[in-house]
Amino acid sequence: MIHIPQLIIDLGLILAVAAVVTLLFKKLKQPLVLGYIIAGLLVSPNFKLFPSITDHENIEVWAEIGVIILLFSLGLEFSFKKLIKVGGSSSITALVQIICMIALGYLTGQLMHWSQMDSIFLGAILSMSSTTIILRAFDELNVKNKKFAGVVFGALIIEDLVAIVLMVLLSTIAVSREFAGWDMLLSISKLLFFLILWFVSGIFFIPTFLKKAKVLMNDETMLIVSLGLCFVMVFLAGKAGFSPALGAFIMGSILAETRQGEKIEHLVAPVKDLFGAVFFVSVGMLINPSTLLDYIWPILIVTLITIIGKTFGTMLGALISGQPLKQSVQAGMSLAQIGEFSFIIATLGVTLKVTSDFLYPIVVAVSAITTFTTPYFIKASTPVYNWLEKKLPPKLINKLAGYSSATDSIRSVSDWRVVVRATVVQVIVCSVILTGVSLIASRYISPMFASGKNGNWIPLIITVVTILISSPFIWALAIRKIQPEKTIKLLSNAKYKTPLQVLQLIRILIAMFFVGMILNNLLSSYVAFGAFILVAIVIGFNYKKLQLVYDKIEQRFISNFNEKEKMQEKESGSHLAPWDAHMASFTLSPDFTQIGTTLNELQLREKMGINIVLIKRGNFTIMLPQRDERLYPSDILHVIGTDEQLETFRNYLQEHSKQTPVHVSTEDDILLQQMEVKKDSEFVGKTIKDSAIRERTKGLVVGIERDGNRILNPSSTLVLHEKDVLWIAGNRKRLRLLAK
Repeated sequence: MIHIPQLIIDLGLILAVAAVVTLLFKKLKQPLVLGYIIAGLLVSPNFKLFPSITDHENIEVWAEIGVIILLFSLGLEFSFKKLIKVGGSSSITALVQIICMIALGYLTGQLMHWSQMDSIFLGAILSMSSTTIILRAFDELNVKNKKFAGVVFGALIIEDLVAIVLMVLLSTIAVSREFAGWDMLLSISKLLFFLILWFVSGIFFIPTFLKKAKVLMNDETMLIVSLGLCFVMVFLAGKAGFSPALGAFIMGSILAETRQGEKIEHLVAPVKDLFGAVFFVSVGMLINPSTLLDYIWPILIVTLITIIGKTFGTMLGALISGQPLKQSVQAGMSLAQIGEFSFIIATLGVTLKVTSDFLYPIVVAVSAITTFTTPYFIKASTPVYNWLEKKLPPKLINKLAGYSSATDSIRSVSDWRVVVRATVVQVIVCSVILTGVSLIASRYISPMFASGKNGNWIPLIITVVTILISSPFIWALAIRKIQPEKTIKLLSNAKYKTPLQVLQLIRILIAMFFVGMILNNLLSSYVAFGAFILVAIVIGFNYKKLQLVYDKIEQRFISNFNEKEKMQEKESGSHLAPWDAHMASFTLSPDFTQIGTTLNELQLREKMGINIVLIKRGNFTIMLPQRDERLYPSDILHVIGTDEQLETFRNYLQEHSKQTPVHVSTEDDILLQQMEVKKDSEFVGKTIKDSAIRERTKGLVVGIERDGNRILNPSSTLVLHEKDVLWIAGNRKRLRLLAK
């Protein structure tokens, strides 16, 4: 008889039960994650009616691999480019909500007489919302094209990044058992250092490597290479003292910036589904039904805290960020649940053995309850807003509307702030790279040759090579001109001359510090002092060569970072307006009854108030189509309107075709942007037509906000006044030039 390893038997049992349960959950239109958790409960020793798995240790290893693959996939969806595009509104919303829930969760745990560590982990767990649940609910309720959805998606991106930071901090607290601010500051600094180093080096090398190896790549090799890179970064993260999940997330986010990012995400999806299923089944295996009964009241209390706290925390953050009351209520009631990252943080507590046995099943139970309530809360958000609008004082409503409008306008940034910001970025990036080079040379390269022959020459050779590699970054740190045009302009003003000189002096001192640090780590003190002077002379005499080298390095990085955008010509196409006007996109069904009709005949603007600002037809893009433009099958229409207008348009498309209209993301170089007419603006006193805004931006003025009144689809003969806020749909680059 052939012996079958117990691991294979256990995996067969897990996958068979998971398959049956998830099919049932799919039929009931419930999240598959909950199905996996139920399957884990059924195959665990805590449930006696079914056979149980016996090889727990190997299943735990598979579950750890599942966490790594899940975080790698989340990184592929995350992308630092998305983080840059999120904007202040979603960032403030997410951070306020996270701070509120960490504090509220900790306070709740303490009031229930839990340990300090349980309370801290509870706060972190409750601060994370579920991307999977929200996406499913938004799809089912057809609200992806609503204005508040953009705020929610942006907040989820910020939550993903904060979750990574929390995992590092919680690991530090768990190991040290101390809550000293200095230790946490060191942990955050170490995390930021490695994030910058890995991201900069990853963007510089990996896209180039994938481009060079493109000829050799098929789907199979691309998958193997991607997972190989993932586990290499997992190893590096472990060596640096971080969790493996952090390394997986970072590599995913780096690969997301490459032109192969979407393909890699597609190839990794089946692997993620397999190992993710094992992970969530392992989550269910930790649930003891008797524990749930014993802690029924804490479960109900934590559930209420989650729903009420996350709703009001998100609302508060959205209002502070300048979102209107309606979108704040909708965003708050959308994020009132916990999900994937909550499980991962809870698993971290179990792995580190710092949380009590009851916390994990409580978290799972709360997640299950809030998952079921999420769609109902999203549906109820608009009626709740209508109720609040009637009950709140009119003065408060007007103040909130005014605050929202004021915070959402384009504001000019002073040249001084631009120069300081660019200088800080330059100093941080170069400092991280120089520190990384120094650490690699002194801690890894130098010890490898320490016991070899020619001991006096080896350190000198290593030092020379290290200085050669570091010299472009030393030059950039100390000498490179930052924002030269703005700097020259500021130098002509006596007010900024001395501060600029101080900034330059600080940069030179920092560069000198790094030269000294590198030499001191590799050479004796006396030799290092002499070498310091020599290095300074060499860098001074090779100024132009170093400039060329650094410029090439910088251009390579920028080219790799923007490679995906250049290939896809991808830009965000929806910027949000205070009165709920925003951009959405729809694909026309081939059986749409109005195919062949001109826009003039349809009278969409007159009937529904919407504006079609772009039509994408195959490989052709029609910017601001004329009224005699006809519609064709599978045209992608980019439409601007309010939530209600866009919903009316969607229903109109659905009524005139058999297939449901598909909402797609905007991927063209057009956006809806806000601009304030300044006192000295050339537009003051001119009509919209005479201002030539349409010609200069290849755009259209779709709205004006004036003295608290809102004018949608203004006439071309309307005269522009000082302090008017114009809403223009047009070419991104031209809009930026116009704003300047």
